[in-house]
Amino acid sequence: MESVLNKLKSTVTKVTADVTSAVMGNPVTREFDVGRHIASGGNGLAWKIFNGTKKSTKQEVAVFVFDKKLMDKYQKFEKDQIIDSLKRGVQQLTRLRHPRLLTVQHPLEESRDCLAFCTEPVCSSLANVLGNWDNLPSPVPSDIKEYKLYDVETKYGLLQVSEGLSFLHSSVKMIHGNLTPENIILNKSGVWKIMGFDFCIQSKNPSEQEPKFSCKEWDPNLPSLCLPNPQYLAPEYILSVSCETASDMYSLGGITYAVFNNGKPIFEVNKQDIYKSFSRQLDQLSRLGSNTLQNIPEEVREHVKLLLNVAPAVRPDADQMTKIPFFDDVGAVTLQYFDSLFQRDNLQKSQFFKGLPKVLPKLPKRVIVQRILPCLTSEFVNPDMVPFVLPNVLLIAEECTKEEYIKLILPDLSPVFKQQEPVQILLIFLQKMDLLLTKTPPDEIKNSVLPMVYRALEAPSIQIQELCLNIIPTFANLIDYPSMKNALIPRIKSACLQTSSLAVRVNSLVCLGKILEYLDKWFVLDDILPFLQQIPSKEPAVLMGILGIYKCTFSHKKLGITKEQLAGKVLPHLIPLSIENNLNLNQFNSFISVIKEMLNRLETEHKTKLEQIHIMQEQQKSLDITNQMNIPEETKANNTGNQIDKVFTNLQTDILTAGSDCKENGLLKNQRKGSLTLEEKQKLAKEQEQAQKLKSQQPLKPQPHTVAAPVKQTKDLTGTLIDNMASLASQSHNRPKVPSSSSFSSVPSMGIGAGFSSPVESTKRNGLNANVGFQPSGFSMGVGTTSQNFFSSAVITNMNMLPTGNMPTYSTMSTTAAVSQPAQQNRAPDMSALDSLFGPQKPKISMNQLSQQKTNQWLNQFVPPQGASSSLPGTQMNVTGQPGFGLQGNPFFNPQNFTQPTNNMTSSSSASNDLKDLFG
Repeated sequence: MESVLNKLKSTVTKVTADVTSAVMGNPVTREFDVGRHIASGGNGLAWKIFNGTKKSTKQEVAVFVFDKKLMDKYQKFEKDQIIDSLKRGVQQLTRLRHPRLLTVQHPLEESRDCLAFCTEPVCSSLANVLGNWDNLPSPVPSDIKEYKLYDVETKYGLLQVSEGLSFLHSSVKMIHGNLTPENIILNKSGVWKIMGFDFCIQSKNPSEQEPKFSCKEWDPNLPSLCLPNPQYLAPEYILSVSCETASDMYSLGGITYAVFNNGKPIFEVNKQDIYKSFSRQLDQLSRLGSNTLQNIPEEVREHVKLLLNVAPAVRPDADQMTKIPFFDDVGAVTLQYFDSLFQRDNLQKSQFFKGLPKVLPKLPKRVIVQRILPCLTSEFVNPDMVPFVLPNVLLIAEECTKEEYIKLILPDLSPVFKQQEPVQILLIFLQKMDLLLTKTPPDEIKNSVLPMVYRALEAPSIQIQELCLNIIPTFANLIDYPSMKNALIPRIKSACLQTSSLAVRVNSLVCLGKILEYLDKWFVLDDILPFLQQIPSKEPAVLMGILGIYKCTFSHKKLGITKEQLAGKVLPHLIPLSIENNLNLNQFNSFISVIKEMLNRLETEHKTKLEQIHIMQEQQKSLDITNQMNIPEETKANNTGNQIDKVFTNLQTDILTAGSDCKENGLLKNQRKGSLTLEEKQKLAKEQEQAQKLKSQQPLKPQPHTVAAPVKQTKDLTGTLIDNMASLASQSHNRPKVPSSSSFSSVPSMGIGAGFSSPVESTKRNGLNANVGFQPSGFSMGVGTTSQNFFSSAVITNMNMLPTGNMPTYSTMSTTAAVSQPAQQNRAPDMSALDSLFGPQKPKISMNQLSQQKTNQWLNQFVPPQGASSSLPGTQMNVTGQPGFGLQGNPFFNPQNFTQPTNNMTSSSSASNDLKDLFG
């Protein structure tokens, strides 16, 4: 690999050095940049041909350079003769102007090292193409080495040389004198052009019809560059020292023979003994047979034989040669017409361009690209000719590679993309849109091609809009998604809504339906489907177009319509459309079929969703039951508090009658229904976690605690309760019944969920170990069934009693405030018994049967274990985390934690009897 790079580097360095040395110091380099060495030409291929560009205009040129080092072997006077001969040829070429002669862009300039002049861009010389590679760079350029002449090129090339000779002979009255393959140059477009006027002979009497030419005698002592090439020289030059226009025609015959025989001349001439060689040549020419000319096409063989005739008078002149049938080939005629195109008017051009698509397939690609394409693109400056030229240019583009298209065609097409008149330009581009989008670079598509499509959608011509809408689906896959979403789709929708043409509206819907697969699902749901409801017309074709878009979106695997869209927007839109009076039976059936499919899918999807929800709810119920089964056995077995429940049964009943509710009951109901919110589920999880922690802890055991210096005397709550309950019973018998609607009139509404005291305080009152701490819990009474636990491990929030229909609303307050507040509606009854119950009375011993020690021991057996809850039927009062209680400091009888009972309690005699039975 390194050797290859080194070789390439050395080659490039050598070429650069050759170019630098060839033109260094020449005035041509002031105005032109000299490029790569591409060919050689002129007499003896002495001129090196380089690519070049003009510095001021960046116009391409060819730079011809004669290196004076080629004359090092000659004497000084010989060098001068060579320089004079070369200068004469270039100067003569510069003075002559004709399409068949090489055009000089800059005259000859001489420096110490070289001669140089500039011409139109050149490909190579005919001698290089035919295999003569003298004075070419090494290695030989591939474009010359692989260059093969096509028949149409050969025919038209010989015709061009004949036309050039006709110009010289008839108009200029000049003999070229050295017409050879070295002096025929192929320009960049492949046109054959004549150069090398080093030995041209001007007529002595140009004003007369019969020109006369003087010929110099052959001087073998002159350098070869000062003599014409004898292999293509007519015999009369040597043998009779005479010449005429027919002498150039002999040279044309020799060139024709060489073209069809791979560059080999008809005769080999010995330059050392030229007279003997020409004498032998005369004999061969007189006996010239078909075997010698067998490689020449039959239709021109006889003409070549005439051109090579010994007698100049027999040879056809240049005008006659241009009219032979051999040059009537359709390709040659086409190329000839292009060369004279600037002479034609628009009508003639239009007729020619209309028939050109039939001829182009018959021509070689290189001929089309080199010769025809430049002529076509040059007509883009004429707007009237663009509709006739553009189809041919796009036809050529189809045969070109993407690189050739970008390099040769696109630069000339870019201005045409922006032309809006005549309107046929848009039509032609739309018909070839797939070609343009395939071969045009993305940037040019965005900047030139797509704006042209947008203009077509907004064109005033209905035909153009229809054509554009019909063609867009064919190349929709080549359009980038942002351009389609933000530019193309909005214009299609606008065309559908704003047009007055039914055909445009229907084609817009059809176009949208065909390009749905290239769109995003949510873009279709949010933008396309709502647009369908905006279409004002109700023609059957429009309705079927709308139905088609719905059906395509509904059934497409990538798109689809959600059931919410089906139920909320699609079906409410389709069902009224299905009963339009304009629809026939088949169209109605199509609507109903699609509607049924949508309904079936809607039913299936929603039913599946509901079934899944039902399964989840059942699983949640099972989970709740499992959690209830995991309650500790100590809690289930602890029924010792049932007797105390009976004390508060009536109070529970009153609260239920009052219609009170609480958040705990709502939560429990929601759990039974199976529809838990996220917050409820989180709360339930925390409760389960807390219960698990409490279960894993060791049960608490009561510890004896002696109070060294009690602040207050212990209060006998049991005796106080019995006395006060008896007083209440006697008052209830003597007091008239109070209506239920005003049962709470004497007692203001208060917060049922009065919280227990803090764990530390409770612990002190109950005489338990102060190190055992529990969270403060709420005490509440709520609506619930008798099977619900009175105590719960959950932290219950405060609950307000719901007022009855005519009961005033009271704010939550402490029990003490509620008792002391005056009644709002009715006069309050005597509540002295309640005052004695909750008042700060001194404890008194009312149970002489039992001692204080036995009473405390009996109550201590009701202390629940740590983390467990006592179940008292018929209540919903919850205590959390109380470490146990005795008679003293019992939370049931703490005024701060007790909700005042209502004044509509029935009779407390049964409660008194139960207490008597309980305490003996």
